[in-house]
Amino acid sequence: MGHARSWPDKARVDGWVMDAITLLKDEHKAVEKLFKRFEAAGDRAYTEKRDISDRIIEALSKHAAIEEMLFYPVTRATVPETTDIVLESLEEHHVVKWVLSEIEKMDPTDERFDAKVTVLIENVRHHVKEEEEEYFPQVRDELGRKALSELGDAMEQARATAPSHPHPNAPDTPPGNVAVGTAAGMVDLVGDTISGLTQGGVSAAQDVIARVLGSKKQTKSPTGTSTAKRTAAKVRGGAADVTNKVSAAADEARRTGKATTKKATRTAKAARTGAKGTATSARSSAKKTARAAKAGAKGTVTSAKRSAKATRSTAKRAATTTGRTAKASAKRTAGQAKAGATTTKKAAKR
Repeated sequence: MGHARSWPDKARVDGWVMDAITLLKDEHKAVEKLFKRFEAAGDRAYTEKRDISDRIIEALSKHAAIEEMLFYPVTRATVPETTDIVLESLEEHHVVKWVLSEIEKMDPTDERFDAKVTVLIENVRHHVKEEEEEYFPQVRDELGRKALSELGDAMEQARATAPSHPHPNAPDTPPGNVAVGTAAGMVDLVGDTISGLTQGGVSAAQDVIARVLGSKKQTKSPTGTSTAKRTAAKVRGGAADVTNKVSAAADEARRTGKATTKKATRTAKAARTGAKGTATSARSSAKKTARAAKAGAKGTVTSAKRSAKATRSTAKRAATTTGRTAKASAKRTAGQAKAGATTTKKAAKR
């Protein structure tokens, strides 16, 4: 059996309105399915039992509310023979609401949790048996199909604002229960929505953390009424969409960053290779220039040595030649002077 929320959807089919008694019997069957699911759950199936008990709480709270606001007062007023069973039913509702309120606050691991739910199930089954075997037949005999259909339509609409949690201290007869029941229903709706927002927000935050850390997402289901669970799922789903988009953008940024890093690494590597090549080329050129300069200097020195040697040889030859020329000239001059002196001496004698 799914959520109690699916029951109202059965009340109208192609314009046909389900009558009040059929509507209530269908709800009884839906609750009985929840009871059997709880009884079949394992001793340590705490999460499953919490979920089922939350569904039972919501289903019985709404069921009791529409009976007390409409079915009981209308049938009591139109079928006087039902007064005693209506009063007894109200007391049974009161007991059930107290038990529901206690179950709602209990942890499923509590040693008295299963016992309390079992007592609740027994009380409700007894209540349902009396209604279906004694109460409903009297009402159907007295009220026509049209009246029951109109009552069923009103009960269907009342469920929309009926409380989703037990309120044992609230009035259970008109006019107090109508006003308080509607107000309590709105308070429950707001509370369930807030609960759903909170649970959904926490789950969404955990999803983001799991995504960032690369760990597995938590699979814990939200608890509470169908409204709380739907709201939580909606918030978590919406946040998941945003998270996925952010993660996708982050992944793209990481991919781009990696590509940029690789490109920068390649560029740096190329630059290092180029610089190394330039340095090697520069060192090679420097060595060549040094060798050329050394060779040039050596050649210049050698040429200078050769030139100096040639100059010394030339100067020596020139000096030798000049000495010889001067000696010959001096010899000639001496000879000429001697000849002139001899001539002068001879002339003086004559």
